Amino acid sequence: MELTARAFWLASPGHGELRDVTLDKPAEGEVLVRTLYSGVSRGTETLVFRGGVPENQYASMRAPFQEGDFPAPVKYGYLSVGRVEEGPEQLLGRTVFCLYPHQTRYVVPVSAVTVVPESVPASRAILAGTVETAVNALWDAAPLIGDRIAVVGGGMVGCSVAALLARFPGVRVQLVDADPARAAVAHALGVDFALPEDAEGERDLVVHASATEAGLNLALGLSAHEGTVIELSWYGDRRVALPLGEAFHSRRLTLRSSQVGSVSPSARAGRTYADRLALALELLAEPAFDALITGECSFGELPEVMGQLASGSLPALCHRVAYEEV
Repeated sequence: MELTARAFWLASPGHGELRDVTLDKPAEGEVLVRTLYSGVSRGTETLVFRGGVPENQYASMRAPFQEGDFPAPVKYGYLSVGRVEEGPEQLLGRTVFCLYPHQTRYVVPVSAVTVVPESVPASRAILAGTVETAVNALWDAAPLIGDRIAVVGGGMVGCSVAALLARFPGVRVQLVDADPARAAVAHALGVDFALPEDAEGERDLVVHASATEAGLNLALGLSAHEGTVIELSWYGDRRVALPLGEAFHSRRLTLRSSQVGSVSPSARAGRTYADRLALALELLAEPAFDALITGECSFGELPEVMGQLASGSLPALCHRVAYEEV
């Protein structure tokens, strides 16, 4: 019997659609996964939806199981949680996370799935890819006990970083965002909140994740003498201007990039991508992460909803997509 599924495709910039796809039967060393939930990583996926990926970044921006090419048509996404229907006996019936686009069922190598701990609901496990980015960022940032820290930008990544920093002993963490509604999220995560004009300066460490020029300038301005700014934002095809004159050199500031495509060299020797993802899933046992999921739609509604997320008419952190079988 032929295996079929439905997948979300970006047909052209600004226009998404659902397409029927035919799957190969899983071979030895592969699994068939039926999707329970997927997540829309709002920053990156809406950039893709708008056709904003720079041509010189087409290769580095490819998702693990992407089909098609930028700008379109392309099948893109990487936050999928499902149940194994066929495969090795030890995985049958298990809930797994996979860096797969939005699709009802799919076949992938066993090595591409990570078992979700029983302590983590499938509906929350879609955050694993974002929390993995936050783990890598903190490996790069190497915060110390007692640090004064600001996180500028209360999107999915910024909030995930703040949630992890809230667990560090003795640190003072302030989430900074221009949207006053992010105060409730900050409270749920256990960190302070401030609008940009009220943010506290003299921070030992600033993590920037707003993807705006104003946010990065603010991050530099909030830094203490010899402070460090970790840049997590992805700007796509936009350029930003920075005040690298003024007090940048006299205050001996450090601006460092962090990107999840490589395991941070600051991680313990031998840490792999699989180790990092497994750690992210373990950390998601904390119920506070539910504050990052701010909306839900059915898979059938995804083409319309993606347009609303891209235009900003539907504000969101992580938008969860529920599949018919749930």
